Amino acid sequence: MTKKIVYLASPYGFSKQWKDNLLPEFVEAIEDLGAEVWEPFCRNAQVEELDTGWAHKIAVADFNDIKKADAIFAIVNGLPPDEGVMIELGVAMALEKSIFLFRDDFRRCSDSEEYPLNLMIFAGLPSSGWKNFFYTSIKEISNPNKALALWLNS
Repeated sequence: MTKKIVYLASPYGFSKQWKDNLLPEFVEAIEDLGAEVWEPFCRNAQVEELDTGWAHKIAVADFNDIKKADAIFAIVNGLPPDEGVMIELGVAMALEKSIFLFRDDFRRCSDSEEYPLNLMIFAGLPSSGWKNFFYTSIKEISNPNKALALWLNS
């Protein structure tokens, strides 16, 4: 059986500390559930490749990875969340990919009391039970009763 591919959308690769110390925790937690993780900062040489046209090459590589992946796991911390991650989520939604969100940032960036983020993000999740697709700690990723583990085992 081939592993399902999860595209890990995050702004954490732009910081050396976050890339070296925090991003691997997410990759490991998702891989431990049995997924193949495509982390674009490692996969597509995000900030190492600075020749002419580098930005377009990276954008196209990331776009193609989202198209090929089975799902997206998006880290949506920040106020507002990283615009690149939001675009990656929009692409995944348009392609009807499975979507899983992570936010442990306590600040709210929504005008709704029910949802902690822009309402459009939740159009990619079920209207009932969306919280099962929303993670608030790295430890929670390994919960076998949360949506990611259930989806990977389906």
